[in-house]
Amino acid sequence: MFFTRRFYLLAASSILVIVFGYWLHPLFVLGRWAWWLIVAATLADLTLLYNRKAISASRECSERFSNGDANQVWLHVSNDSGRQLQLLVIDEIPFQFQRRNVSFTTTIAPHGQATIAYDLTPTTRGTYSFGLIRLFAMTRLGLVQRRYTCGAPKEVKVYPSYLMLRQYELLAMSNNLHEMGLKRIRRIGHNTDFEQIKDYIPGDDYRTINWRATARRHQLMVNQYQEERSQPVYSVIDKGRMMQQAFAGMTLLDYAINAALVLSYVAVRKEDKAGLVTFSDSFDTFVSASNQPGHIHRLQEALYAEQTQFAESDFSALLVGLSHRVSRRSLMVLYTSFTGLVSLRRQLPYLRQLALRHRLLVVFFEDEELRTLYQQPSPAASTEDCYQQVIAEKFAYEQRLIVQELRHYGILSLLTTPRQLSINVINKYLEIKARL
Repeated sequence: MFFTRRFYLLAASSILVIVFGYWLHPLFVLGRWAWWLIVAATLADLTLLYNRKAISASRECSERFSNGDANQVWLHVSNDSGRQLQLLVIDEIPFQFQRRNVSFTTTIAPHGQATIAYDLTPTTRGTYSFGLIRLFAMTRLGLVQRRYTCGAPKEVKVYPSYLMLRQYELLAMSNNLHEMGLKRIRRIGHNTDFEQIKDYIPGDDYRTINWRATARRHQLMVNQYQEERSQPVYSVIDKGRMMQQAFAGMTLLDYAINAALVLSYVAVRKEDKAGLVTFSDSFDTFVSASNQPGHIHRLQEALYAEQTQFAESDFSALLVGLSHRVSRRSLMVLYTSFTGLVSLRRQLPYLRQLALRHRLLVVFFEDEELRTLYQQPSPAASTEDCYQQVIAEKFAYEQRLIVQELRHYGILSLLTTPRQLSINVINKYLEIKARL
């Protein structure tokens, strides 16, 4: 039981009236009557609230949360009493969110129900634990609150962004991928892999008419061709200390994991084979490229527990590990981070060796805040701002030099902000696939 703010205000007012009654007697009598009226109303309020348990609540949410996405949670509250109640609902969310403001106020009619929906956006993978649901109910008198403890603790696992996969799947089904920024890539040459014979429909290329099938069926039949299939596509993720850098609450590793999962999904939809490699100071996780049913779930489980390491990334270990495990020429999409041209040149011999054996795409990150600094149209307002702008321009120039250095040795590169990583990687993949 808790007294409300209204009770304390009324009680304090009656006590002040009683105090002033020592100098003006009618106020003393009025204050006493007011006090006893407040006591009577409080007892009546207690009787209405505590005659039986009138409130129940439950929590509904997915068993898995998607990292970096808004995941919806529903609170279902039921009023089993015959009177209207005002409720303060507090949900004990996982401590990882560091939020203490997940509370809601609502009014429920007699024998009524209410549903409260809110979103949670995790920024790290792992196991999250929900607590109990606390409800504070009061009647229209509003003098006393009764606390109810409902629901049960619940654990959810935060996986790499699978909501993004659903989003791309829906857009792909409706042929609206360009709305997400995905470019339409013109294919070079003509598809020659035969798929099936089908009925002719207006718009089909007349050069693909199958005259023998047409003669047998006495109607126009055409040959249908498909793109070349089953190219291995490996997402190679650097887990070294440079990938611990954070942007908008998420580390570069988490952005890379989300992009790798989306790329694998798109590659499988294109009937390529998707695989996974992670490394830091040693060769770590390896999932062989495949496009079998359930393979995306296997990749998701493999990416769930990946964490950054404090060690320096060893690209020689990556080269040796891939040499032993991947014999077929594949597309290697390497997610990493370089601080400058010096750090690139330390790893360049290994990247050149890798590019000789496979088609290599190096994906590294552009700092969006630095770009905002050096792209400011107005001149610097102070000496400090001028220094910051010059340093930002220096870092941007270093990144452009990295792109040129990789291009000089025939290595594909992609410089992108973390926010646009998934879209840009898919665009680059489609571009590369169109030119193979």
